[in-house]
Amino acid sequence: MSAVYAWGYNNCGQVGSGSTANQPTPRRVSSCLQNKVAVSITCGQTSSLAVVDNGEVYGWGYNGNGQLGLGNNGNQLTPCRLAALQGFCVQQIVSGYAHSLALTDEGLLYAWGANTYGQLGTGNKSNQLSPLQIMTEKERIVEIAACHSTHTSAAKTQSGQVYMWGQCRGQSIVLPHLTHFTCTDDVFACFATPSVMWRLLSMEQDDFLTVAQSLKKEFDNPETADLKFCVDSKYIYVHKAVLKIRCEHFRSMFQSHWNEDMKEVIEIDQFSYPVYRSFLEFLYTDNVELPPEDAIGLLDLATSYCENRLKRLCQHIIKRGITVENAFSLLSAAVRYDAEDLEEFCFKFCINHLTEVTQTAAFWQIDGNLLKDFICRASRYGAFKN
Repeated sequence: MSAVYAWGYNNCGQVGSGSTANQPTPRRVSSCLQNKVAVSITCGQTSSLAVVDNGEVYGWGYNGNGQLGLGNNGNQLTPCRLAALQGFCVQQIVSGYAHSLALTDEGLLYAWGANTYGQLGTGNKSNQLSPLQIMTEKERIVEIAACHSTHTSAAKTQSGQVYMWGQCRGQSIVLPHLTHFTCTDDVFACFATPSVMWRLLSMEQDDFLTVAQSLKKEFDNPETADLKFCVDSKYIYVHKAVLKIRCEHFRSMFQSHWNEDMKEVIEIDQFSYPVYRSFLEFLYTDNVELPPEDAIGLLDLATSYCENRLKRLCQHIIKRGITVENAFSLLSAAVRYDAEDLEEFCFKFCINHLTEVTQTAAFWQIDGNLLKDFICRASRYGAFKN
């Protein structure tokens, strides 16, 4: 049998002992919970709620705002059943600072208690002494969330939509508002004041991998690969299906030229190993991790393969890694690969650090035509005015 124990500050009867004397050690909450099997408990700021195995809800402690859902606002020193939820099997119950939410096994959501910030989601700010069904027009609710330190509420629907209402960074939202989140935890991390977790955070290792994580894990794995590239005498192991799905270049290559009799190794000689491996890894992860100098080569590849998103990522890496020493080399590459935005960025960097840049080896080793174009453009920019 699962019994409920409580202890600590007890000014409003929140320990459920029948008095308001503080309880220094754990004490079993008995009264009408004596022979019940508790399956869930939750605490507001000064109130307590429990769900038993038959779906009944019991509350005790402070009730000044109706957070116990008993139809009145009198404090309760011992557990009292919420008669208004009779006939419903409550599956989950949560408490905010002074409001409560209950979710039934049919996906129905009920709210009661304080409503100063619209945390009940009723469309107004009036307190509710008894449970009131909300979100009746929405699809089935599968999870609800609240935290004793906040006046915020959240719910997740069967299709994964997450709604929030109540206090939101000092503002009041009186009706459930659809968010862009995929889990209720994010509501309290982003909008609660202060940011909190509404439930225990599990630190256990989860062996489940998402599709994205699985793809990342299988990149360059010879055990599952059905194709390999040879670059600089090194192999990179990949999967034809992934490459066809993710890259138009490979889709066209395999559809036009690939058949079962062809060899399972593709030789690459126009790009370096770090660059080509980074490109293939990008197709599995959407990420690029290269130093700016290597990102130049990847920019060349992205241009050749018409991978516009990869091209933008390379430009971003180059911008973040530009220095006086490599600025002119990067400018040269931007011109060579027709990356106009990057070219403008590198040009302005060179102008802003003109004295230092013109003293680098890269400046004097550059192609004559590019050097002439740079000097003419810099002159028009006013770089050589006294």
